[in-house]
Amino acid sequence: MKDLSESCRAWEEEYRHVNWGGPRPISGVEEALAPGSLVLDAGCGNGRYLLPLSKNFDAVGTDISVNALLKASEYLEKGGSQAGCVASSITHLPFADNSFDAIVCYGVLQHLFENERLLAVEELGRVLRPEGFLFFEVFGTDDMRFGGDELEKNTFCRKNGVIYHYFTEEELKLLFREFDIMEIKSIRTEKRFRGEIHTRHHIKGIVQS
Repeated sequence: MKDLSESCRAWEEEYRHVNWGGPRPISGVEEALAPGSLVLDAGCGNGRYLLPLSKNFDAVGTDISVNALLKASEYLEKGGSQAGCVASSITHLPFADNSFDAIVCYGVLQHLFENERLLAVEELGRVLRPEGFLFFEVFGTDDMRFGGDELEKNTFCRKNGVIYHYFTEEELKLLFREFDIMEIKSIRTEKRFRGEIHTRHHIKGIVQS
């Protein structure tokens, strides 16, 4: 099993060449939260969600990759916006208990081993205020990229060293059993790749502390 330092190196290398791709929609977050809420983007990467979050909320982004945070800061500056950018692992967040009104965690939990996922969810719950919202998105087991060298159940390592875990809805309900689960739903879309149709499978959810 890869340790944290190996994962960190893999992500540092990944963000040396990963493209921006533009800001991502946050309509579900905007509908649920009051403007000015304090929001953590846990695993913010290069800022695809952090930038739009910063336009509506008091936002802070964390990521294990310093390269990712540098790019996020650049995009925030170009976008005329501001947000905190803090280097940390999602399993050990440098914030006090009950710090945030809401947390966004999109495309992050899927890159952790089972013990790390448990620690991460515990940490997210710790820094989330009572009745705060946690928004998440992960890959599902029907995704076209499922498979490879299995390190744990439904967990694989790509050639770039990045870990990918593929979830079921039942697994997520168990993972977030200490929260009030408001929504967990699968989203399946079709993608054409090399002339063939494949399935992309994401699972999105909202839970409350």
